[in-house]
Amino acid sequence: MTIMSKTILKSAAVAIVAMTAPALISAPAFAQSRTGIAMANYEAAVAKSQAYTVALTQMQTTYKADIDAVNARATALQAEIKPLVDAYNAAVQQPGATQTTVQPQAQALQAKQQSGQQELARLRQRITRATAYVEEQVAGQLEAAIKAAMKTKNVDMVLSPQSVVAREPYVDITDDIVVELNKLVPSAAITPPADWQPGQANRQQQAAPAAAAQPESR
Repeated sequence: MTIMSKTILKSAAVAIVAMTAPALISAPAFAQSRTGIAMANYEAAVAKSQAYTVALTQMQTTYKADIDAVNARATALQAEIKPLVDAYNAAVQQPGATQTTVQPQAQALQAKQQSGQQELARLRQRITRATAYVEEQVAGQLEAAIKAAMKTKNVDMVLSPQSVVAREPYVDITDDIVVELNKLVPSAAITPPADWQPGQANRQQQAAPAAAAQPESR
């Protein structure tokens, strides 16, 4: 997943925990008939959703030329880098080799690797942008899906796997979130609008409350 999508998922997770924590703390002990705490992998839920998986399959056809170009260039780069790797290994194995003596080979190898990564990133631009667009469409409904899954499973708080110390006491509702995402986002477009930028929907959502709070001009 992209960095942008991870930020969206993290924001949704924080919102859910912040919203549910007070209810969990303030509820009377005798009224605690709910499951309590559940665990969910938000990134996995998005990746397993119907809209996301179908979109990735569609992209194999729509962006086939881009994918083929990336694969072909990656294969060629491996062949171009191999002599530099061999030269570096040979320099390291020389008697009395030091960091200084192998520095020219190391720098040449690093420079080639970095330029290769940048070149592949440029070739992947359309694919990366389309993937981010799909992720944003699905992740945009993640918070609603989490709330619905929590209601269905009767839980008060959802934690990410990184927050879970001992898994046994927790209920995993990742698949339940997938079910809700499939209802909310049955499909996703794979061709971003010409003026679309990653994170655009999230910025618009944040701007809406601020705009509503502006006093009316007289």
